[in-house]
Amino acid sequence: MVPKPPAACLIGWPAAHSRSPLIHHYWLRKLGIEGGYNIEAVPPEELAEFVSHLSIHGFVGANVTIPHKERALALTLPDERARAVGAANTLWYEGEDLRSTNTDIEGFINNLDAFAPGWDAADEALVLGAGGSSRAVVFGLLERGIKRVHVANRTLERAEALVRQFGAKVHPLGWDAIGEVLPRAQLLVNTTSLGMHGQPPLDVDVTKLPVNAVVADLVYVPLITPLLAAAQARGLKTADGLGMLLHQAVRGFELWFGKRPEVTPELRALVEADLAKS
Repeated sequence: MVPKPPAACLIGWPAAHSRSPLIHHYWLRKLGIEGGYNIEAVPPEELAEFVSHLSIHGFVGANVTIPHKERALALTLPDERARAVGAANTLWYEGEDLRSTNTDIEGFINNLDAFAPGWDAADEALVLGAGGSSRAVVFGLLERGIKRVHVANRTLERAEALVRQFGAKVHPLGWDAIGEVLPRAQLLVNTTSLGMHGQPPLDVDVTKLPVNAVVADLVYVPLITPLLAAAQARGLKTADGLGMLLHQAVRGFELWFGKRPEVTPELRALVEADLAKS
């Protein structure tokens, strides 16, 4: 028998909207690798069976998206990053062990490095939101050496939970106090869905930011959110959510298919064109 080419998948519920297949199929073609990448819509009640028998279903690994990231952590052997964030988005096998990590951290950091080199000279950062994406961002910022990370959330208790998780360099902030921190924030990051197509706008006055500030938005539909448009109008460096999406996919591909792919202008243009259709 001829062995089947390796295949990975995206596990979500729903998952049909994902651009991950477009990204991974592009890399497979570019690198001349025989392999596949499928979408697997798995309802919550079937997740444990599917993940526990991932190889039997024909996969060498997987991406995990909402609402399964936290459950996937408990069903696998997570690394330090996945445990710190409390969520797994990338699964792969080492021998018979199914391991997991969270590549949102490196996706966010590598995208900032690409779009705003030198951003990590910032002493203070302001992160909007306190959900799973926020935990990945805060972990990455602290790992990179940012001295003070303010986390603003409408429910203050959720922001305070990040202090317990990450320590005294994290400072919880009520949503109504954002304006007080903006003049000191050399990096502003939106991890909420505000500003996304179909969601309420994000009301933040970027004119209060320092002239050397960097603004990042994890939203990528629309590609240029009102927050990024306002920052660019001020001449500030920005990093968009699409760049993070592309960069977070790199490590999973390498783990599954054995070669490290590159985020290129050609790939970005391909995904931008696909986003424009929706």
